[in-house]
Amino acid sequence: MPFGAEAQGGCVRFRLWAPGERRVVLELDGARHDMRAVPGGWHERAIAGARAGARYRYLLPSGLAVPDPASRFNPADVHGPSEVVDPRAYAWRDAAWRGRPWEEAVIYELHVGAFTPQGTFAAARERLPELAALGVTAVELMPVADFPGARNWGYDGVLPFAPDASYGTPDELKALVDAAHTAGLMVFLDVVYNHFGPEGNYLHAYCPEFFNPAHHTPWGAAINFDGEGCRTVRDFFVHNALYWVEEYGFDGLRLDAVHAIRDDSQPDIVCEIARALREGPGRERHVHLVLENDANQAHYLARDAGLAPRFATAQWNDDLHHALHALLTGEADGYYADFAGAPLERLGRALAEGFAYQGEPSVFRGGRPRGEPSAELPPTAFVSYLQTHDQVGNRAFGERLDALAAERAVRAALACVLLAPQVPMLFMGEEYGASTPFLFFCDFGPELAAAIARGRRAEFARFAAFRDPAAQARIPDPGSPETFEASRLRWAEGDAPGHRARLELCRKLLALRRARIVPLLAAARRGASHAIEDGALRVQWELGSSRLHLAAYFGRGAPRLSAAPPGEVLYSDGAHDEAGGLRLEAAAVRFSLQHAS
Repeated sequence: MPFGAEAQGGCVRFRLWAPGERRVVLELDGARHDMRAVPGGWHERAIAGARAGARYRYLLPSGLAVPDPASRFNPADVHGPSEVVDPRAYAWRDAAWRGRPWEEAVIYELHVGAFTPQGTFAAARERLPELAALGVTAVELMPVADFPGARNWGYDGVLPFAPDASYGTPDELKALVDAAHTAGLMVFLDVVYNHFGPEGNYLHAYCPEFFNPAHHTPWGAAINFDGEGCRTVRDFFVHNALYWVEEYGFDGLRLDAVHAIRDDSQPDIVCEIARALREGPGRERHVHLVLENDANQAHYLARDAGLAPRFATAQWNDDLHHALHALLTGEADGYYADFAGAPLERLGRALAEGFAYQGEPSVFRGGRPRGEPSAELPPTAFVSYLQTHDQVGNRAFGERLDALAAERAVRAALACVLLAPQVPMLFMGEEYGASTPFLFFCDFGPELAAAIARGRRAEFARFAAFRDPAAQARIPDPGSPETFEASRLRWAEGDAPGHRARLELCRKLLALRRARIVPLLAAARRGASHAIEDGALRVQWELGSSRLHLAAYFGRGAPRLSAAPPGEVLYSDGAHDEAGGLRLEAAAVRFSLQHAS
């Protein structure tokens, strides 16, 4: 890796890109060493006898002391010195691991800090066997890159190569990945390449070339992916993607909010990262790249003739979530405005074609078109879910779906997500219907923390329910430790009667998916269709020589379909065969599988 501190035999080589600085001093365990300026804006120094565990930082002519932006570990948080790490020191047990094909993925998203009472990599590792027994095949960690303070969602990271010390050491994160592979689980990492957090980012002070003021974002000048000097910046993030996959053994990455990346290059940074992963570690094992992209840019998901991804493997499908949420709750505020008028039709299109919006005008976006055609893509190009950290945590009180919708409706929607041919994802605790909220939390310095609390309450003031200042005042303070503590899972809930029933339902549905749906997904191509009959949704997918059928109803009546979905019934809840048709109760769902004759 060309950045940071590299252990090389009996010495450590230190490298910093600071093209605007004439002189940089390395401070290593209290001793100071002048660094040598080399072409391209680099400063470097090799120190004989330096070892893993040594603490270091860089001293600028201004007197400012800064951590290494490519630090592998910052045990004293983002303002403290970095620590030399030998990436070869960890003894891996998973040498035979080659990952899993994408069609086998059942993803479980978790926040390391809120997943267990201890909030550490080591504690999360102890829970992995339960997830494997549930039927999960992939764990997705919310961002772990070093952030300021002791608690954060992870999207305010400023040291993208350093696992946050509040969760544990680099070796403890590697042990988590290692144990997951032993249990047959893939591990994905959420990474943020669209901005740095607001506290602890020192790059502005000595390396303004890292940012391009020609592009503006909600966080200020964009990261410089396409301006003067951008090659080194692009390399920084390409190496970061490779670092997590090669040095930590992650099976893939989730790129946060690629719609917020400003890059006019061809190829852009998303495609360059995808190619680096595919042509690097992807040559030897399964490596998957998943996007979050509110712009619904289907070209990132293009497949070749053999259905192999050309760029990204899949994208989180917010359209499907929004349609289901609007259907189950009746909510029409914010982005749900695009789904409130015809949620069942939007749901049908999302299930059959991927995106519900494929270039149509968006009400939420002031009538601007959103999305690209996606009907040509296979269903496995999309990740489906009822809940995520965003869709729960962006609510003022962090309520989960079970607090907002009828139990039967949630159960039917869960079956739709877990048995449809898209790749399903659960948010931590969803498998047992957790009652704990997932709130927005952070741990900044006093002034910034107060500003964020004010800003969050002002953000909700545009909603009718929060126009009263007293209502705004009830919104939890993101900087309060109590807000974070309230978001921790209470695992004992899973043993309570109602919660245990949900857990058993998830286990049943995932076992059914594994046995009957997954073997057909490698051959899944375009060709799905949907229709609405008497308020009920019908969807049909082409899975090779087989067809998967869904009939679902979320209304209050009891419609009678003209014909039951053909084939073997795989799962049925609230759907009753009658002569010449199918009677559906409120919140009914049926899946059937039709094989070629």
